[in-house]
Amino acid sequence: MAQGPTATMGLFDALFRSSEILGIAEETLEFALEASEDAHPNEYMAFLRASEAGDLGLDRDGQVITDVLVIPGTSSNPVSATVRTNMIPNDRTAVGSVHSHPNGVLRPSAEDLSTFTRGDVHIILGAPYGRTDWKAFDEEGQPRELDVLDVELPAGEDFFHFDQSDLDAAVGWDRGEEW
Repeated sequence: MAQGPTATMGLFDALFRSSEILGIAEETLEFALEASEDAHPNEYMAFLRASEAGDLGLDRDGQVITDVLVIPGTSSNPVSATVRTNMIPNDRTAVGSVHSHPNGVLRPSAEDLSTFTRGDVHIILGAPYGRTDWKAFDEEGQPRELDVLDVELPAGEDFFHFDQSDLDAAVGWDRGEEW
């Protein structure tokens, strides 16, 4: 494990990250709307992750929703979506959920409220999935404000393919070296 100021700062940041959700990145909202439209007439469901506002160039404390986390094995039909809870990562950057209502109703059902247990913001997107066909709610199902922010999204992590070059890089071995 790394020692020194960098390791300490990383732990400090993880423990004391800003919890206020300032908004959702415009590209992230567009992705969720498009994914919902693609899933139509079935519901779409995923979870939301956030990044620190300062990491996105904003001069404010708080977080901005930047990622939609699609859970493998999620099943859906026109009236519900079911997530395999054993597939949900234990992720401290998770801040809520997003799902669609193909019927266009932008208010949470009793079933929706039972899924609003992870995080502070839950977004419902409704058909026809235009720029204004969504609403945000808190964990109790009460409407909440959520600004759409024009921010540059952070670069995505490189995908680990489990091929030989990724394995070599992970252990720091240069293929040109002798054992």
